[in-house]
Amino acid sequence: MLIDTHCHLDFNAFDEDRDLVLQRAREAGVERIINPGIDLRSSAHILEMASRYQEVYPAVGVHPNDARTWSRDSKQELHQLASQDKVVAIGEIGLDYYRDYAPPELQHQVLAEQLEVALELKLPVILHCRNQDPQHPQAFTDLVGVLEPWLERVKECAPELYFRPGVFHSFSGNGEDARRVISDHFFIGITGPVTYKNASVLKGVVRDVPLDRLLLETDAPFLTPEPRRGQRNEPSYLGHVVHEIADQRGTTAEEVARATQMNAQRLFWQVTH
Repeated sequence: MLIDTHCHLDFNAFDEDRDLVLQRAREAGVERIINPGIDLRSSAHILEMASRYQEVYPAVGVHPNDARTWSRDSKQELHQLASQDKVVAIGEIGLDYYRDYAPPELQHQVLAEQLEVALELKLPVILHCRNQDPQHPQAFTDLVGVLEPWLERVKECAPELYFRPGVFHSFSGNGEDARRVISDHFFIGITGPVTYKNASVLKGVVRDVPLDRLLLETDAPFLTPEPRRGQRNEPSYLGHVVHEIADQRGTTAEEVARATQMNAQRLFWQVTH
């Protein structure tokens, strides 16, 4: 059984066939899907959608590219949304220096306020991090710089969250970045690009990172894996990521599926084994 820990089922790319997409996911062994918000409006919509689909679990938050939607009342609104049934995380939050949709200083402010909500409610975070230039990972450096003092507060105020603070979604860093992330007890989300022929750095990351720190994600409708590349992505394609991780690690798809399922349960549902 698989858990897709990051999928945007609420996006209009799925409006015509959402029920069929979920049916195909079930047939492919995907038993749970986490759907993060990108702003408060979408977060509220995801909560409503999750009430209709048993396997869908919401995360609520404001994406850095939507930071301009944040207002004086947004923190309280987010707190109210995040207190609802089935919510498993605050997300998708973080920093994005690739697109110029919001100035970095505003992104930092919005991120800080959302981290406060996560701490107050003892919820893990789903982190978006995109650099302007892969050769100059300023967004990653800045994000880690924001997270480390937050983690100190987590350790003091919410120790049960300290060893499961969240996930770096669709991880795109190198091995050194990965080691830094997992040293702070974060998980690493692996998406379709790990299947691409030119993804040598990411393939190296999935070989080297401990299996108990990896999570499976589609980020559907984006980042479609080979051999479906060029099509709309969906949760039923998650098996391609599983098989690539297994091939890189020299293990079985069953072992990767079992381990990542346990990881997701530990992070988002506090299930220990």
